[in-house]
Amino acid sequence: MIRKGFKMKLYDGFEEEYEKRHNELWHEMREMIHSHGGHNYSIFLDRDTLTLYGYIEIEDEELWAKSADTEICRKWWDYMADIMETNPNNSPVSVDLAPVFHLD
Repeated sequence: MIRKGFKMKLYDGFEEEYEKRHNELWHEMREMIHSHGGHNYSIFLDRDTLTLYGYIEIEDEELWAKSADTEICRKWWDYMADIMETNPNNSPVSVDLAPVFHLD
């Protein structure tokens, strides 16, 4: 497994809505994540800065990158675009984090 960490930015006032939408994650989105090798996915919120920190374990970088080309992923991006920072195609602005420590 490849461990990936990243950060994103939530708009002010949308903390509860972000959590609600993820608690109601669409079945199709859940299936797409798993079928593209994503496992053990967590997102954490720093309420002081509204920075979201994501962690996911993936099987293969190339397979995971293909998830962005799926219809359900693009639909999810459109659904989330009103509450977080996004790129022109509505994908979340996401910055990879460098791994510095891991302990099993």
